[in-house]
Amino acid sequence: MTDEKLHIPVLPQEVLDWLQPKTGGRYVDGTLGLGGHTELILRHSDPDGQVFGFEWDHQAAQLAQARLTKFGNRFQLISASYAQIEAKCPEQSLNGILLDLGVSSLQFDSPERGFSFMADAPLDMRMNRKLPTSAADLINSLSQEDLADIFYNYGEERQARRIARFIEEARLIQPITSTRQLAEIVWQAIPRKYQPKKIHPATKVFQALRIAVNRELDNLAKVLVDAPHFLASGARFCIITFHSLEDRMVKQAFLSNPDLRVLTKKPILPSEIEVQENPRSRSAKLRVAEKI
Repeated sequence: MTDEKLHIPVLPQEVLDWLQPKTGGRYVDGTLGLGGHTELILRHSDPDGQVFGFEWDHQAAQLAQARLTKFGNRFQLISASYAQIEAKCPEQSLNGILLDLGVSSLQFDSPERGFSFMADAPLDMRMNRKLPTSAADLINSLSQEDLADIFYNYGEERQARRIARFIEEARLIQPITSTRQLAEIVWQAIPRKYQPKKIHPATKVFQALRIAVNRELDNLAKVLVDAPHFLASGARFCIITFHSLEDRMVKQAFLSNPDLRVLTKKPILPSEIEVQENPRSRSAKLRVAEKI
């Protein structure tokens, strides 16, 4: 995959339209990734707009830093999760915050990171490799009941208990350490008549494990509480989600926060053209709120 393809940001025009970056503005990109959205914000806040980019994946942070060096001190890299905005953000009156909660192409397309079952690789899934627990650790150590809860609550997988039982039986024979091992076990566990037609049977299980390993919903819950305090009056809080669990959390948090006014009654979706050009955008949903 070329650098250009790796750097395609989701909903680029929609983010600009709703975030409304301006000259002299101060913004946070809480999910810097490879810097696609940050570059757009910097270009549209010439000549002195500034972006603080949070990124806890060391590899992605290095690539983004190299990409954005041309903007000089207008870009500041913060090597941390967006959940640490309260402790790490140097700016107390921001003009906008953006979160893109999707897995970056760099992570998904690097087989050794273990996010995908498309290639056989170690079952890792840590967005930050300093995290203490990998997906393999969870798969091999949690009880059958706890695994089923993860698959059901984080993946909305209806066959969660059956899959967890198959995993427990398999790991008694040998540890489950690779993506292909796990994908095969899940495929065997789900009866053919219940297997989804449009996605691989293991998709929801892999999603659920990734969320659990990286504590994604915990991090999102924290930033939904903390981030609005950093917004100036009239500033925008833009969040792109990729599955219903996150989208519900964002919708409810925006509606229940008296300091925010919801600007998008329904989420903003990618155009048909964007989905054709960037298929990974197909499940993206953008919600926006404004600081009162």
